[in-house]
Amino acid sequence: MKDNVAEEHLYLAFSHQYRDSIFPLHTSISLFLLSYCDCKLFKVFLVPTDEDVGDQCVTKNLAGDLEVHLISRCQLPVVVQSCSLPAAVVKDDKFCRAGLSVVLRHIIQKTFEADPSKKDVLGLLGFKKTCLKACAEVSQWTRLCEISIPLAVERFLTASPEHCQAIPPDILLFERKLGEPVRVHNDDKIRRQKLQQQKSGAKAAVPVPGEETTEELKPGEVHEHPPSSLELSVAFSKLLAQEAPDAINREAPHIRRTKTSDLPLLDHVFAEGLYFTVADLVLLPCIHQFLVSSKKRGKNLVNLPLISNWYRRVQEVPGVKKAAGKCNMELLQLPELMSAPEEQLQHSASVPDELEEDNEDSHFIGGPRPTMTKLMENGIEAKFSPHPCPNWTLDWSSLPSAVSPGEGKMSRDRALRKQQQLNNLVAAVTKLAKPGDLIVDFCSGGGHVGIVLAYMMPSCQVVLIENKELSLIRAKERSDELGLNNIWFIQANLDYFNGTFNIGVALHACGVATDMVIEHCLRARAAFVISPCCYGFIQNTVKFKYPRSHQFKEILSYKEHMILCRFADQTAVQLPPERRLIGKQCMGLVDLDRAWAAEEHNYSVQVISMEPESCSPKNNMFVGIP
Repeated sequence: MKDNVAEEHLYLAFSHQYRDSIFPLHTSISLFLLSYCDCKLFKVFLVPTDEDVGDQCVTKNLAGDLEVHLISRCQLPVVVQSCSLPAAVVKDDKFCRAGLSVVLRHIIQKTFEADPSKKDVLGLLGFKKTCLKACAEVSQWTRLCEISIPLAVERFLTASPEHCQAIPPDILLFERKLGEPVRVHNDDKIRRQKLQQQKSGAKAAVPVPGEETTEELKPGEVHEHPPSSLELSVAFSKLLAQEAPDAINREAPHIRRTKTSDLPLLDHVFAEGLYFTVADLVLLPCIHQFLVSSKKRGKNLVNLPLISNWYRRVQEVPGVKKAAGKCNMELLQLPELMSAPEEQLQHSASVPDELEEDNEDSHFIGGPRPTMTKLMENGIEAKFSPHPCPNWTLDWSSLPSAVSPGEGKMSRDRALRKQQQLNNLVAAVTKLAKPGDLIVDFCSGGGHVGIVLAYMMPSCQVVLIENKELSLIRAKERSDELGLNNIWFIQANLDYFNGTFNIGVALHACGVATDMVIEHCLRARAAFVISPCCYGFIQNTVKFKYPRSHQFKEILSYKEHMILCRFADQTAVQLPPERRLIGKQCMGLVDLDRAWAAEEHNYSVQVISMEPESCSPKNNMFVGIP
């Protein structure tokens, strides 16, 4: 590590050891990635969940060749104490990254920045570097890898024999996903190659590690089961930095003329598709523990042929066995399994509804009027409370440029509208805040709200939470320019923040994120000032079902509520005035449902229109007080 690089600390939870893993599994996964990347850039701390755990309880060889230190929860940096682990923070800094996916992606990026020759490590982030970038709250795939499967395996390992007869539904969901067709960038070309291979009846030329490629493999790595299909050839050519053989690249004229719809589909090689990514490294320690436990209990894996073959294939990836050896993971040598009979798989792979994305048809015919009429007949109409201080404004001309949203890359018009939006939120927070309060700016983006609050209220502490790294880095740069010392930054999904606070604020929290922010505030018994956005993205999730309030549930179905949400997005200035008015009424009804749901938790909630209404097409604002 270069001398001018600040020391970065990585904090991992430690509950117990079981066989060859440290639990929770998020910790084993983090250590496994560090070993695979051969990354020594972090000072690693284990944080016992039980304060009685002593040094002797941690077996050194389970952490690979890393030096690990024990630290109690109360000794953690203040910014880390509010987060679920794993978490990474530069020593003595106020910028924290928390949550498994965010931390793993950061380890990969840091490893590549320190050694740009490690292109295979950067490749773990996948096409456009988006692997596991989407929040678990909105992405079923991230949720499955980051939360569902690790938890399912932990429960499976601790269950009594009579309670672990069935394969966990989340494992079955992964098996099903491995059987789905793969869509990748430029897949038309690969599918034509596959068709040509099928027509010729020939096997694809495969880059089998031999004398010419041995030097590219890590020591001790061999392919015990050489790939034999086109997909395997393409996947391992990329892993071994080889070109696909010319014979595969030439297409016959009749192949070129084949319609895309008539081309054969591609099969999974790895978890996300054709290419090896960080998702495989997340799932391997989990599936490994599940398979070891299943084998010890004498379970037959015939119902998991795709997972079993994936597990074998991942072991063929250069560097995986070496990393497993460092972490004392004794990988199993499984026999190659044929697919189970169709009816057997259908019987075993029944996945509960709550694990499936909501597939209810979201393409609605007709407008919102019947739904609005139905509500009116039951005495429900959009209601807006009077604005408590419609003319309140900050003196923007007297503030440092780094406080103003115009400091970012936005036009003068947009900067003015952003200032007007901020006037509304800051006015509401100012009426609620007391000296010493902790204010959390959720979905903070570039910090427009949080930086103004921290600057205007030096007696309060402000925490910015945002999933997008570049936005939060920009916010920190603005804060550093202002010399603010009452502000912290957390790059994390909302669910990884579990601290206590007094006021929650969010400007244009997208779709379900508004409901997540409200839920955080209810749990902390904190006041909230929230401006919603992107109503059209609202949909049922694992955690949230719509409508939210008892009153709306008694009258509207989910589909009828979705009609309101879709039309609530139709408030853009270029739309006809009558259409915008209906959109505003739909916004008011969706937010009334949210307000009533919060009032069921003993809150007083007002839905207010920002002033001036032209500051944004999405100009509703909640003010909630416990």
